Amino acid sequence: MPAASANPLGNYLKDRRGRLDPATFGFAGGRRRTPGLRREEVAQRANISPTWYTWLEQGRGGAPSAEVLGRIADGLMLTESEREHLFMLGLGHPPGARYKAAAGVTPRLQRVLDALEVSPAIVKTALWDVVAWNRAAAAVLTDYSKLPPAERNILRLLFSDSRVRAAQPDWQRVARFVVGAFRADATRAGAGVEIDRFVDEMSRLSPEFEKLWLANDVHAYGEGVKRLRHAELGMLELEFSAFGVDGRSDLGMVVFNPVKAKDARRLRAYIDAKAAAA
Repeated sequence: MPAASANPLGNYLKDRRGRLDPATFGFAGGRRRTPGLRREEVAQRANISPTWYTWLEQGRGGAPSAEVLGRIADGLMLTESEREHLFMLGLGHPPGARYKAAAGVTPRLQRVLDALEVSPAIVKTALWDVVAWNRAAAAVLTDYSKLPPAERNILRLLFSDSRVRAAQPDWQRVARFVVGAFRADATRAGAGVEIDRFVDEMSRLSPEFEKLWLANDVHAYGEGVKRLRHAELGMLELEFSAFGVDGRSDLGMVVFNPVKAKDARRLRAYIDAKAAAA
């Protein structure tokens, strides 16, 4: 067996610290036998024993705790993908979820949405804030561009916007499903504090939401069929599929497709007419 594969965790740590510039972290320069940070400098940044960190690189330290691996990842300025790889090497599983608010989507992902001309598509956060959408979604679901960012939340609209509520032929069933799916998404993302804050706000806004939240139902939002009563097109039946965004655990994409060919034709004509009018 090659030496490099005998201690994959230690070799990965050594490689990552070798890529860092000591001056960036305020460590003295001068002559160094090897590039990057020294072991004791990584230990200092991670607030752990230099001896123990040395043993860890040498494969003698035993299994590290998740807390220690997290501090080492922070000390080495690892990206989310690198952090996950470190945990897989050290513990055999990815790190626990760490929720962070999404700042938006990349232009490339927006172009993916825009390429779906007849299929309404959105990108939402774990708290179900809509951060991106395409022209079809604006025409068929909600024109999020006309709402302040703080109001572009699916649950907020479902429970407080009369237009959105009227578009649901079976509002009670939809609301129960959405609350359960939101609970699963937000919990999986590690958004404990954010959940509490949002739930408190929504419970003050809507007793109906509070009642459904206290029911503690959990639902998987993978795929299904959504019936929508559109103000101009009438009843629509849309299949939906939810996808994770690779490299962005905080985001999910949902795509709606017309079930019937005649609905697809109606949607295309309606979306084109809206675009022409605009």
